[in-house]
Amino acid sequence: MTTLRTPSPSPPSVTPPPAVRVVDAVKVYGRGDTEVRALDGVSVDFPVGRFTAVMGPSGSGKSTLVHCAAGLDTLTSGAALLGDTDLSALDDRRLTLLRRDRIGFVFQAFNLLPTLTVAENITLPLDLAGHPVDRERFGRLVDTVGLGDRLHHRPSELSGGQQQRVAVARAFVGDPDVVFADEPTGNLDSRSGEEVLRLLGRTVRETGRTVVMVTHDPVAAAHADEVIFLADGRLIERMTGPTADRVLDRMKAFDGGPAHTTGRPSATPGGTSPSPPTGEAAARRTTGGGAS
Repeated sequence: MTTLRTPSPSPPSVTPPPAVRVVDAVKVYGRGDTEVRALDGVSVDFPVGRFTAVMGPSGSGKSTLVHCAAGLDTLTSGAALLGDTDLSALDDRRLTLLRRDRIGFVFQAFNLLPTLTVAENITLPLDLAGHPVDRERFGRLVDTVGLGDRLHHRPSELSGGQQQRVAVARAFVGDPDVVFADEPTGNLDSRSGEEVLRLLGRTVRETGRTVVMVTHDPVAAAHADEVIFLADGRLIERMTGPTADRVLDRMKAFDGGPAHTTGRPSATPGGTSPSPPTGEAAARRTTGGGAS
C-alpha cells in the first residue's frame, strides 16, 4: 500500500520593501492667509527596480513630493522612507550621509564642476566620501553612457546632452538605492533628451536600481514603467505601461477638471515649485553633501 505524503507547505514569500515610499505626506508652506498645502495626505510607493515618472499641472506638488522623498526638504507631517529608514528620524549629519551613500540626483541644470574633467565629475561623490572607485563598475558605467572618448574633456567641451549623461553617470557611480531626476531633459533638445531618457531606462534595467523622475513632458513620461499623477497636492492616478498619447490625454483632463476648479493656490507662495539649488549649494546637494 502506497502512503501519500502531504507536501510541506512552501515558505511564505517575503516581499521586499519599496525603494522609497511616503505615507500620509503633508507639506505646508506659510501660515494663516498665506498658507499653502503643497502636499495634502499623499501616500505612494516607488518599487525597487522600476522607472517611475511623476506628473501633474504646475503647482500640483510633484517637485515637492520628490524633494521630500529624497531628503532635500522635510515634511510637515507624515513620513518619507528610504527602504526601512524613516528620514524624519535622522539628524542633519545622518541625513547627509544617507543622501551621499544611498541616493543619486540628476537635476535640470547639469551641476557639473567646470574645472574637473568628465572622469573627475563622475567620481566626485566617491572622492568626497573617501571611497575607492570600483574601476570595473566605472568602466561599465562609462560604456553605458557612451562617454569613453570624453573622459579627459571638461564640461565646456561637451554638448548639453553629453553633460547630462555625465550627470547621470555621476548619480549612479556610487550604486545608490534610488536616483531622483527632476526635469532631467528640461534644458535639452528633443534628440539629446531622448538619449538621456533611454539611458535612464537602460540603467534601471541593467542595474536593478530605482529611478523617480519629475517631468511635464508626456514623451519623457512614456519612457517610464509607470506614471503617477498629482493635482493640488493629492495623488490622482497611477498609470502602468504609459504611452505619450495616453499621458497627454490624462494631462488634458486636468484642464478645467475638478482638481483645477477648487481655487486653491499653487504649491508654493508665488505659484512655483521649489527650485533646485544652484551654484555651490547645487554641487553639495548633487553629491549628497550639505545639510538638508
